[in-house]
Amino acid sequence: MTAIESFTGDAHPYSGGDPYADYRTADFPFTHHADLADRRLGAGVIAANDEFFAQRENLLLPGRAEFDPEHFGHKGKIMDGWETRRRRGASAEHPWPAADDHDWALIRLGAPGVVRGIVVDTAHFRGNYPQAVSVEATSVAGAPSPEELLADDVKWTTLVPRTPVGGHAANGFAVAAEQRVTHLRLKQHPDGGIARLRVYGEVVPDPVWLAALGTFDVVALEHGGRVEDASDLFYSPATHTIRPDRSRKMDDGWETRRRRDRGHDWIRYRLVAQARISAVEIDTAYLKGNSAGWASVSVKDGDDGDWREILPRTRLQPDTDHCFVLPEPAVGTHARVDIFPDGGISRLRLFGSPTERGAAELAARHRELTG
Repeated sequence: MTAIESFTGDAHPYSGGDPYADYRTADFPFTHHADLADRRLGAGVIAANDEFFAQRENLLLPGRAEFDPEHFGHKGKIMDGWETRRRRGASAEHPWPAADDHDWALIRLGAPGVVRGIVVDTAHFRGNYPQAVSVEATSVAGAPSPEELLADDVKWTTLVPRTPVGGHAANGFAVAAEQRVTHLRLKQHPDGGIARLRVYGEVVPDPVWLAALGTFDVVALEHGGRVEDASDLFYSPATHTIRPDRSRKMDDGWETRRRRDRGHDWIRYRLVAQARISAVEIDTAYLKGNSAGWASVSVKDGDDGDWREILPRTRLQPDTDHCFVLPEPAVGTHARVDIFPDGGISRLRLFGSPTERGAAELAARHRELTG
């Protein structure tokens, strides 16, 4: 539970031009993990005690916050974030907020998992950001209501202790708690505004649910699949290829720069567990003049296993969903898609089911992280 970078104090007042010109940020070591609070994974801000100036739902919007200096409404300046009213003290003699005063928002993660890092982004909140923030987590099965989450019998674990933050900055925190969580409680002390919340971590699926599904996408982000590495991330993250939704525009997928050599590009994945794969889907939606020309898919079993091609190099069409049934199931723990020579794909789906060993490892990890 350590702040990686510390930004404190006001940012300079906005003076025109690029509003991000004086934005304070850093390279955080945990951002290669999936954002468990991604709205596109199904995350949501289900309650907040106050959202007078700006709505709580803005916290999870994809993309960075926008700023329009001329945008005002009947309540005041309209901000792209979550902003509460100014707190006041109990009397004229004590007009200041009490030491424990704070505002809060409840966040349902899009996929339960282990949190590795959190970014509380105060972009454009230059003099109206919170003095400090804290983040707590809990694990509650099903779809609990805000009232159920706030009940006295719900146990909350501190992921980020009360820590000073800066205005117009990406405030990053590494998290070391080894537990599976489903919901967060974000607090700002005593009041103010936060533009975005990002919660980076590893998805830990419910093995009972996966067993009930039977055959499913064993590389999907929401099931616990993840990208380990990729040859090129110039235009967009490789993690886009295992999102649960369909691509809606060109940058919703993975696109590489144009190659001027004789090589090719690739992504390497770790599956949810050792699995038996029976079908492959490669989608090039919205990649029309820049889709990959050909693609192949390989798997290996274990970190030290040998790669085995399960889909030979196959011609791809632009803006098309390609589906392939394998002649026989392939067993593996890792997968790799190779594209030739460059370009992009929007989604990769590998349909199958965990082996007996894979299912046992999933169940053991779930027990370890839920207690």
